[in-house]
Amino acid sequence: MKKSIYIIGITFCLLLIGAASVGYMVYTNIMSPTVEGEQTVYIQVHPEDNTASIQDKLSLSANFKSLKGFAPLMKHYKYDSRVKPGNYAIRPGDSMRDICLRLLSGNQTPIRLVVPSVRTIDRLAGAVAKQLMTDSTSIAKLLTDQALIDSLGYTTETFPTLFLPNTYEVYWTMTPEQFISRMAKEHKRFWNADRLAKAKAQGLTPEQASTLASIVDEETNKNDEKPLVAGLYLNRLQRGILLQADPTVKYAHGKFELRRILLTHLTIDSPYNTYKYAGLPPGPIRIPSIAGIESVLNPAKHNYIYMCAKEDFSGYHNFATTLSQHNANARRYQQALNHRGIK
Repeated sequence: MKKSIYIIGITFCLLLIGAASVGYMVYTNIMSPTVEGEQTVYIQVHPEDNTASIQDKLSLSANFKSLKGFAPLMKHYKYDSRVKPGNYAIRPGDSMRDICLRLLSGNQTPIRLVVPSVRTIDRLAGAVAKQLMTDSTSIAKLLTDQALIDSLGYTTETFPTLFLPNTYEVYWTMTPEQFISRMAKEHKRFWNADRLAKAKAQGLTPEQASTLASIVDEETNKNDEKPLVAGLYLNRLQRGILLQADPTVKYAHGKFELRRILLTHLTIDSPYNTYKYAGLPPGPIRIPSIAGIESVLNPAKHNYIYMCAKEDFSGYHNFATTLSQHNANARRYQQALNHRGIK
């Protein structure tokens, strides 16, 4: 009898020890803080990912005391059949349970999407696609969908004015359709009553203001000079003078790299050739920056109608009110080009 009690006691103790060992292992591998370091890192989960591929991403992205608990826990929750794509934060002090529950729930962290001021819709599609789960082909296809463009009230030429270069908080899983919807919402928010009134005061629609802003952006990357340039082109428009903007000629030729506009370039028959056709071109020659648009809505007041790049190649311009002043400025700049051998 005593022997049986002894055996039962020993067995019970062994079971307690085993349970304690299992409990310790569970706590160590699943419940206790496992992510080391001081910085939050992020992993992107794609639709085709599974437990193994995500474990690889985790091992490459963050410092873990151990990843032993990851696979068993995800297997228990049958994760491979319920993958939720997204951008997920891996934070210092996270336990394996924290990470697994975050992935299982789809509790992703938004990203900061940068919409750049670029020259073409194709470049916009590529820049945006690099930051989202989608691919550039899908975005480019949507951005050239004539039915979509028509439904939003744009023409092919004015459609780029929909996009406002800025940084937006979005989910990495944003679809091309959701991207367009967000851009339309931001566009409506930007063009409030105050900005609409300022555009109207200049005799411009929002699309025309953005088109002029695109020319301003191409003429100068100096934000402090943009109101001066905008004022000059508004003076020309209001006086019925050809804009004669070199960047529009580059756009007409599809040669943005041109550094010197020659007389032969000015003969191209294109509605974007502002040396040949009066008024604004049919649409922007790039996706205009917010600074460019603001310069058109809040232009500097002056009488300048001529501008020429400064001969010191600083990126700034010399402005003039008369043709003789302009010709003198132009000669200095041409001499500087010749001196540098720029054709």
